[in-house]
Amino acid sequence: MAYSPLIHHRRSIRLKGYDYSQAGAYFITLCTHHREHLFGEVKGGEMKLNPFGQIAYENWLKTPQIRPNVALDVFVIMPNHLHGILLIRKGESHSPLLNPDKGECDSPLRTPSNTIGAMVRGYKSAVTKQINLLRAGVIVWQRNYYEHIIRNEQAYHTISVYIIHNPYKWEQDKFYS
Repeated sequence: MAYSPLIHHRRSIRLKGYDYSQAGAYFITLCTHHREHLFGEVKGGEMKLNPFGQIAYENWLKTPQIRPNVALDVFVIMPNHLHGILLIRKGESHSPLLNPDKGECDSPLRTPSNTIGAMVRGYKSAVTKQINLLRAGVIVWQRNYYEHIIRNEQAYHTISVYIIHNPYKWEQDKFYS
């Protein structure tokens, strides 16, 4: 079926008008295309990364080197997804001027790499390129990603525990298939 704006609506799950480059903690989930088990398998409650999973892991670790305003918190690479908490530090990014009509930044002061969306795009791109060096033509990622702004200590704790225990609860996970 051809694309029709009357039928095919793309709704953003992002918080309208929110500056996704501002200091804070963000819970990110990235899923593989068709939730294919590309990154390894869970055995005995422990994730065993294959070469593709190792690429995903190593590139996630590079995030703070590429973007000094970002620190990594807990994360896990699972067979078909990644969960992680990114921390954007204060004073490292510029606050944009938002155009409320378009929901876009009008500020020339900030490079796009300071937003969560740009970080996710860069990460997905790097992983895809490296995996395709090993096996050409692999569609690695599902379109889009899930993000949640962590607003308080209780939410941080709940999400951290969820991420840490994800391999132990793999068979009950909504991404298990």
